Amino acid sequence: MKSADLKYLIAYIIPSMILYGLWVGGIWIYLPLVITFVLIPILELMITADPSNHEESIETFRSGNVFFDLLLYFNIVFVYAAVYIFAHQLSIDAYSTKELVGGVLSFGLILGTSGINVAHELGHRQNILSQIGAGILLLPAHYIHFTIEHNFGHHKYVATDRDPATARKGESLFAFWIRSTIMSYINAWKIENKRIKTKYGHLLQPANRMIQAVCFHIIYNSLIWMYFGSLAWTYVFIAGIVGFLLLETINYIEHYGLQRKKTAEGQYEKVSPEHSWNSDHVLGRILLYELTRHSDHHYKANRKFPILRHMDESPQLPLGYPASF
Repeated sequence: MKSADLKYLIAYIIPSMILYGLWVGGIWIYLPLVITFVLIPILELMITADPSNHEESIETFRSGNVFFDLLLYFNIVFVYAAVYIFAHQLSIDAYSTKELVGGVLSFGLILGTSGINVAHELGHRQNILSQIGAGILLLPAHYIHFTIEHNFGHHKYVATDRDPATARKGESLFAFWIRSTIMSYINAWKIENKRIKTKYGHLLQPANRMIQAVCFHIIYNSLIWMYFGSLAWTYVFIAGIVGFLLLETINYIEHYGLQRKKTAEGQYEKVSPEHSWNSDHVLGRILLYELTRHSDHHYKANRKFPILRHMDESPQLPLGYPASF
């Protein structure tokens, strides 16, 4: 491992600050939000974007380096520490009204970044440990179904009218939130029901991942209510919504206005780097584990985050993801 690889430890700064802010309250509960959506965008205007790619030998080393995997799995600790701290502080009425607003937003931020974003990376891997890790990280944001629809729906139909997670040109963010949230959930059921019916012949099977997801969400919410009370559960639940709306905002940015053409046979052209917005802004790349190199991710979805590449033909965002928010 090279010392340059340690730069990804910077991604732990924001979740660490969120945990501290949730615990002590006061101005600290808002500081991660200010850094993420004010300071980082300003810095990204000042720091030159880096479009360089790694040599093939470096890619081979990075793709097999367990350090990068451990970086991802440790986010489970951050997410569930945040769940406990936020719910506990709510249960003892530790927050003022102003602190409560900041707490919901900060907790939602860690669910969207350390939670859903990392789950997205793990969910593309085929081993059972990664799949379980993805589900654990998606649970507090009410979005276990994301991996099903994203892997087998979004990646198949991205940049077409059949994909709810592709924002249409001129579509408002709020309209997109509603359409993508509802239709992605419906599509996840359709995708999983088709798989189960093909394999087993009927839908009511313990192996149905959507039924499993519903059960896990019921158990999780019941435990929060039982151990921390109804008030704590209410705000933990609301913060989960904030978390998945952050994901949907990223979806909005990643493919806004991009459309694949239809061939003479009526089929969509193959997905290419031209069908995702790319960003080489350094801070956003580090904080989101290279999610901003989204064109290469869709070009080859099984490429691990530390070896995602800049692609000249992909449309480039003028700003990084935090500034684009």
